[in-house]
Amino acid sequence: MLMTPAEETQLGIQSFTQMKAEMPISMDPAANAMLQRVGSRIAAVVSDMPDVQWEFVLFESEEPNAFCLPGGKVGVYTGILPITQNEAGLATVIGHEVAHAYARHGGERMSRQLALQLGGSLVGYTFSSTDPQVQQAAAVTYGLGGELLGTLPHSRSQESEADRIGLLYMARAGYDPEEAIAFWQRFAAYNQQAGGEPLWFLSTHPLNQSRIDQIKTWLPEARAQQAPAR
Repeated sequence: MLMTPAEETQLGIQSFTQMKAEMPISMDPAANAMLQRVGSRIAAVVSDMPDVQWEFVLFESEEPNAFCLPGGKVGVYTGILPITQNEAGLATVIGHEVAHAYARHGGERMSRQLALQLGGSLVGYTFSSTDPQVQQAAAVTYGLGGELLGTLPHSRSQESEADRIGLLYMARAGYDPEEAIAFWQRFAAYNQQAGGEPLWFLSTHPLNQSRIDQIKTWLPEARAQQAPAR
């Protein structure tokens, strides 16, 4: 970790402010109300982040995605709502994104990028006196190796960690953790219709079936912490 929490938060707030200025924000009252309701319930169970100013914004985009920036800034794209379908489905997504903030995954990824940039500079220096073609081959090899052997597996492990923590969050917030499996099954079906999944070693996320199988193993832990439905 090469960044402090304060540095992460500052970058997250700046980026989110810029996104809100540049991207259209949904004016759908029902969808916005549901997002705020789910977001507040999930945020309320993250007891060990008392100073975070959580913010949940619904952006108009056909992309079925969501994200969380350091500092508790959560963005959800309207394109994912047909897949979430209900509050519990949305709670699966929000729990996952809030878990990224809790685990400081944003700071980890930025730190890894800084480290890769430094390593690339060292590679360039090492081969600076050799043939230009050798320099180029070394740079390409380093970049591909850093991505396949470092960044991508690390991202997949972060996603799995966020899945587990998010499952616990949604259960503590009173949502049925079984709904997480239903959501990821719908997401898998969407991916198949959209052309299928990338090869596992080129994906930053676990493949959908692996993800579902993992979540099933975590269900007993989540059920043990589940709060009464509201």
